[in-house]
Amino acid sequence: MEKIKSFTVDHRKLDRGIYISRIDRDIITYDLRFCKPNSGIVLDNVTMHTIEHMLATFARNSDVKDEIIYFGPMGCQTGFYLLVRDSVTKEKALELVNDMLKKTIAHTGEVFGASEIECGNYKTLNLEKAKSACREYLDVIKDISHIVDYDYVNGK
Repeated sequence: MEKIKSFTVDHRKLDRGIYISRIDRDIITYDLRFCKPNSGIVLDNVTMHTIEHMLATFARNSDVKDEIIYFGPMGCQTGFYLLVRDSVTKEKALELVNDMLKKTIAHTGEVFGASEIECGNYKTLNLEKAKSACREYLDVIKDISHIVDYDYVNGK
């Protein structure tokens, strides 16, 4: 059986950052790696859940909202996947991620979708935890000007 693309990258070489995970026809999957894989540090469910609510909402309300396919957490709890149409350049994707993080950090209202009607587990949300993780991640990616793909990480 063929391995999926994310299983072909050597996770020992991945660090926190942003990567192109895969390109499928007109859809680009970005790996937003908040935590270094296999370091023993992962995002707890409350933090991941809140970041998902916040960043997905900001992405779907951005100037490229019609090009957003999906934003959601990785099962390994080390980050998120952002899927966009290929009309969104790497530079624009990086700008979008930075903008979503900054808006989450600055947000003073309620977590988006934080009700029993809107969410299947609405009690597991904490904006302060999400803001803290977003601050850390923003600091990690602040100097990134070029997004690399998994082949680059693997030395190909």
